[in-house]
Amino acid sequence: MGWFENYFEFEGHGTDMKTEILAGVTTFMTMAYILFVNPSILSDAMGKEAFNSLVAVTALAAGFATILMGLYAKKPFALAPGMGLNAYFAYSVVLGMGYDWRVALAAVFVEGLIFIVLSVTKVRSAIIHAIPLSQKYAVGAGIGLFLTFIGLNDVGLLTAVVNDAGVLQFTGLNASALTRGDILLFFFGLFLTMVLIALRVKGSLLISIITTSIIGWVTGVAPWPEHLFSTPDISYTFMQMDLQGLLNVGAIGVVFAFFMVDFFDTLGTVTGLSAKAGFLTRDGKVPDAEKVLLTDAIGTTVGAVLGTSTVTTYIESAAGIEEGGRTGMTALVTGLLFLGIGLFIAPLAGAIPAFATAPALVIVGYYMLSAIKEVNFADHTEAIPAFLVLITIPYTYSIADGIGIGFISYTILKLFSGRRDEIHPLMYTLSIIFLAYFAYLGGAF
Repeated sequence: MGWFENYFEFEGHGTDMKTEILAGVTTFMTMAYILFVNPSILSDAMGKEAFNSLVAVTALAAGFATILMGLYAKKPFALAPGMGLNAYFAYSVVLGMGYDWRVALAAVFVEGLIFIVLSVTKVRSAIIHAIPLSQKYAVGAGIGLFLTFIGLNDVGLLTAVVNDAGVLQFTGLNASALTRGDILLFFFGLFLTMVLIALRVKGSLLISIITTSIIGWVTGVAPWPEHLFSTPDISYTFMQMDLQGLLNVGAIGVVFAFFMVDFFDTLGTVTGLSAKAGFLTRDGKVPDAEKVLLTDAIGTTVGAVLGTSTVTTYIESAAGIEEGGRTGMTALVTGLLFLGIGLFIAPLAGAIPAFATAPALVIVGYYMLSAIKEVNFADHTEAIPAFLVLITIPYTYSIADGIGIGFISYTILKLFSGRRDEIHPLMYTLSIIFLAYFAYLGGAF
């Protein structure tokens, strides 16, 4: 134990092995729902036959990236395939835009490589300063609404379809479904989750998913799992990126959307977690931020090779920090639990019904929507573009479209309001790129 204590500098952080292990277990409990939810979302795009591989891949990607965070960056932050980006991957890029899932994996891979380059160069700081805060918050909030809609739609509570053009058509509440057993169990899971969160119970989402599933199995609403454990097999998704499929103009927008959301989501999450853990310097900087961002970027790249959507730092890491976790030992424990448990539970994960995971999507959406409170609604040049992002993402089923509308409207409003000095030069370039992107989608060229 002495090596771990010295390597992670327990004494300097005022912690000990018992505290770090407990913190690691706590973080895993709050994040373990991703082992069920991520395969459920991605298999909608990759095919149900991919589900078992996706469970193992989710565990592998989360385990690898989190262990790397612990050993290299020495921070108590855990990583896994990101919520929101997995939905963008499945419902926008594959089912909406019509790209093959292998092309979408290639986009994630390229995005990860770009992230790696920017994490080790000064370009990273230029991009950080170029994008207005209101746009960063709005994108996160818009993704939250996106996830909530997906949860409600997946369980059959809403009547909605995505037409051949990839545009969402919402037709209202599916009133005829309100008395179905699966819908009643969805509401049970949703209210159980809300109560557990209000009581600050650790692992609320996971407890709700498991409890609701068991009730569904017992009552016959969903079939019991035939097995609980199996030998992991990732052959279906491993090294399936189709890089050649990215060679068209439309794919540029896909890569850009993945990068933008991953980059700024990671930056915001890491800053928030560092503040909670007391890591921030007096001028608000995160010590060893380059190592944290590089770990995130490597995790995304490796995740694409394994066969999953973008890997990112999870705000749920705050649960472990709350328990006293202050070093990479916390992340190491969390990562080992992902590998030790997640790799072998594909049959159990496959038996988890949609009505049990849908409440988790709704609540994660709620968490992400809260970012909109940071937008200054007294300033119309900030608030209106943020509002347009907020509504565009869920109603078009596209994070990329939301980012593009936000950037273009922000630049135009500032420019014609006589406040051009508030526009970073890079925003002009990004707005022009998105105008060309929308023109391409509209068939202008």
